[in-house]
Amino acid sequence: MAIKFLYLLLLFNFHLRLSVSGQLNSMESVPDLQKSMYKFIDGYPCVRLLNLSGVIGCSNPGREMVVAPIVRYKNAIALSQPSAVLVSSDEIQSFFTRIWHDSSFAGNIAGVIVESENEFQNKSKGFSPAGKFPLAEFAPYQNTSYEWNPIGSGIMWNAYDFPVFLLSESSTLTLQEAAIKNEKSKKAYIADVAEFDLVMQTTKAGTHDSETCLKEETCLPLGGYSFIQLARTSKRILHKPTSLIERKSLISIALAIKGSVWSSLPPINVSSSDQSKPIILTMASMDSASFFRDKSLGADSPLSGLISLLAAIDALSHVDGLDDLTKQLVFIFFTGESWGYLGSRRFLYELDLQSEAVRGLNNSLIEMAIEIGSVGKGFNQGIKRFYTHTAEVSSATNETLKALKHAQDSLKSEHIIVSPANASNPGIPPSSLMSFLRKNSLTSGLVLEDFDSVFSNKFYHSHLDNISNINSSAIVAAASLVARTLYILASDNKSASGSALTGISVNVSLVEELMGCLLDCDPGLSCELVKEYISPNSTCPNHYAGVILDEPSFEPPPGYVDDMSRFLWNFLADRTSIPSENASSSCSQGCSNKGAVCVREETDGKGICVISTTRYVPAYSTRLKFESGIWTVLPPNSSDPMGMLDPVWTESNWNAIGLRVYTVQDAAYDRIVLVAGISVTVLAYLAIVTTRAVLTKALKRD
Repeated sequence: MAIKFLYLLLLFNFHLRLSVSGQLNSMESVPDLQKSMYKFIDGYPCVRLLNLSGVIGCSNPGREMVVAPIVRYKNAIALSQPSAVLVSSDEIQSFFTRIWHDSSFAGNIAGVIVESENEFQNKSKGFSPAGKFPLAEFAPYQNTSYEWNPIGSGIMWNAYDFPVFLLSESSTLTLQEAAIKNEKSKKAYIADVAEFDLVMQTTKAGTHDSETCLKEETCLPLGGYSFIQLARTSKRILHKPTSLIERKSLISIALAIKGSVWSSLPPINVSSSDQSKPIILTMASMDSASFFRDKSLGADSPLSGLISLLAAIDALSHVDGLDDLTKQLVFIFFTGESWGYLGSRRFLYELDLQSEAVRGLNNSLIEMAIEIGSVGKGFNQGIKRFYTHTAEVSSATNETLKALKHAQDSLKSEHIIVSPANASNPGIPPSSLMSFLRKNSLTSGLVLEDFDSVFSNKFYHSHLDNISNINSSAIVAAASLVARTLYILASDNKSASGSALTGISVNVSLVEELMGCLLDCDPGLSCELVKEYISPNSTCPNHYAGVILDEPSFEPPPGYVDDMSRFLWNFLADRTSIPSENASSSCSQGCSNKGAVCVREETDGKGICVISTTRYVPAYSTRLKFESGIWTVLPPNSSDPMGMLDPVWTESNWNAIGLRVYTVQDAAYDRIVLVAGISVTVLAYLAIVTTRAVLTKALKRD
């Protein structure tokens, strides 16, 4: 009997060794072991932002990672323990509303995971985490209770002491399976959990406003560069949308900063003291915002306006006789507008200083300011409809409205209708023009939009404002209208011949290509158009303003500027340029002609010298100053009314952001297993002692 027991024990030991050996052969390294245990989730975080009065956004509540079992919100009527709640796209608004009104429910929220849904736009009534009147405090009129964005919930302006992630499409299924597995599991001691790594430096350091965190160097200001183009009438932003990014030490990272850009058509002779042509300033915004930092596409608001203006500039660049225009066309693309109009306010500040960034421009010569806003949804049943929102009535505004009517009449076959906005509106909608009007209430200005009294964009400042939310035909129509209007205004000939206007034709293929490059990951920034000018560092576009490490220069090194800004600068410099006298030479020897710049240098290392007035302009708060290696907040200045309202937005530093899923056992169960293991060991020892005694006695008998 004892011999048989010993044989069975040896056989079990042999099989156990074979099993362990097979597992070791399949796991040859620690990463292999980690891969088998953990699923690393691809997604987009909500991060912590700060201003002078407090914080918004999301963060782990302390210095440690957050671990919690995954549950689906639709099944979580009540939460009995801290949980990671999986929320569908159409539940976001109701979920965050419940958090604010149900403290017991909110107390058990350990983290939030939002599903990605492709078809959400088609079945939703809309989702906008922005306010009902975005940036109302900067409005140049008193009625700030007006609702331009009636579906706006304002949830992105609140602070959440728990991590929130938007999943990528590929990761959504993984989390759904984990939640369903937890629901169906009959083993209460086993659960699939989410581990959130969203520890913000401002939380760790206890710096809870912009002024404090800048002093302690736990945050950086939002901002970058703006672009101005004079028309040829002629330390951190490592964010591009590979979702969960690791940000190493800010000192050791090369930061790519988004920036504003301006350009002129034709180029301005900045060395001449005779700058007397009236300026028609046309502008668009290039940044957007979202609840999720790296998912800020802003397809309709504001990128449709940017694409429309780029197409209009391209159309004008092919017109002959631009040097004979009686007015100077200037184009500017602002960044940071979603965060207190950083780009437009800084531009006006630089104009007052007459800094090198705006050399060649004179504020007193700006006759008319035209902004191309959201135009991507101005298409319905074959009709392209747009609305003009104007500031105070002036002769320049009236001339612009007449030019728009003239341009519309020249495009009759395109079925374009331009109507004045409702007179009952309190004033212009949220736009960069507000900065100009707060600076000078007599500014003549107009905003072209695809809506009348309320936003037509149901996904304003939402991650869902993507390429499927706009129509290319509307953008082409707006570009055609803008190009012809600008030509009529700049030629000072309101009865411009039909043949001249007919010759101004927008390239439909260019519009479609720009949409694919700037609003989608396929092809994204790796598209041929972008690669004609730059060597992109990323593929997926993202239009979050980003942060600025130190005081910017108007001539930043290319490695300091992000892909989007570098592409815009090169595109504008090329389209608004005239050939350099020494056009055959590359940029390798430097561009010696006055006003010459180098385009396409990244693509072949040589580039081409052209004459163009295209510049970067800093875009950051007018209440910030960089000195002795640290950003400081300046006291409010009564001569700068918008500066006195400036919240001074900053983003918290962070070392790494991540989300992973794995299976755990309940601690109580682990203790039971431990006790059981000890018991088995003791029993095994007693069995061995007893067996040895029995065998010894049996052998003596033999």
